[in-house]
Amino acid sequence: MAERQTVPERMDEADVIDLLLAQHALIRDLFDEVEQAPVERRAEAFGRLVRLLAVHETAEEEVVHPYARRKLDGGSAVVDDRLAEENEAKQLLQHMDQAGADDPDFMANLLRLRTAVEAHARSEERYEFPKLRAHTSDAERRGMAAAVKAAEAMAPTHPHPGTESAARNVLMGTPVAIMDRARDAIRRAKGEPTTG
Repeated sequence: MAERQTVPERMDEADVIDLLLAQHALIRDLFDEVEQAPVERRAEAFGRLVRLLAVHETAEEEVVHPYARRKLDGGSAVVDDRLAEENEAKQLLQHMDQAGADDPDFMANLLRLRTAVEAHARSEERYEFPKLRAHTSDAERRGMAAAVKAAEAMAPTHPHPGTESAARNVLMGTPVAIMDRARDAIRRAKGEPTTG
C-alpha cells in the first residue's frame, strides 16, 4: 500500500478528474499516517507525503492548470488562485522537508500544511474540476490523465517553490527531478529518510 500511495503515476484511474480526486484522498490518508506515526517512523511517513505532494502539484502545474486556463471561462483567474495556494504550501513544505521530522515545530507546521493543502484541494474540487469535467470530452480527460502520469513519473520528488508555471516546470523540472531522485536514492542506500 505504501508504494501505491507514493507512486501516483502508477494509479489505475484513466480520467484525469478521477485520478486527481483519488490522489487528493491519498494525500489526506498520508497526512493521517504522518500524524499517527510513532516518532521513530514519522520521518519515513513524511517522506512519502513530501514525494506525493511534490509530484502531484508538478503534474497539475504542467498539465491540468494550463489546460484549464485555455479551456475554461474565467480559467486564468481560477488557475492564478490555485497557483498562489500551491506556492504558499510549497514554501512551508520545503521548510519542513529541510528541517526534518525531528524539528520541534514539526507537528504544528504539519497542521498548518494540512490545513493549507486541504483548502487548496477543496478549491480545486469546487472551482476547477467540475468545470473541466463539463467542458472536456472523455477522450480529452483520458489524454490528460496519461499526461499527468507521465509528468508525475518525471517530476521532482521534493518541493521547489517558484516553479508554479508549466514553462518553469518544463525548464527546471528535469534537472531538479534528477537531483531529487539521486539524493533520495543515496539516502535510501544509506538507510536515511528521504527528508531533511
